[in-house]
Amino acid sequence: MSKFSGDQGYQAFRILQVAFVIAPIVAGFDKFFYVLTNWSQYLSPMAMQMIDSHDRAFFAIVGVIEIIAGIGVLFKPKVFAYIVSVWILCIVLNLLTLGHFYDIVLRDVGLMLSAFALGRLAQKYDL
Repeated sequence: MSKFSGDQGYQAFRILQVAFVIAPIVAGFDKFFYVLTNWSQYLSPMAMQMIDSHDRAFFAIVGVIEIIAGIGVLFKPKVFAYIVSVWILCIVLNLLTLGHFYDIVLRDVGLMLSAFALGRLAQKYDL
């Protein structure tokens, strides 16, 4: 039994870790299959210009990055929780430039802060 097993902070750390391992991996794989949503609808015009309308290839790269981030949170949450937090911040900024999807922006701000909290908790609990 871990010395932290009855510690609510440790339990919160593990809950957030599980969430930020599973969610990026699932979202990453879906960038290849488009089962959850049509990811292209969330790209701002500025982002569309940068990828030159090759959104499937772009989202394949995004998917790989998200899968790596999820695996990273599993093994190195002290580092990858902050990477995920910044990644979600970039998503928020992209969505804000669209001028709608504010409900998703609000949700993603919560996710961003949760990933940041995971990073802070990892400083204590990820030995």
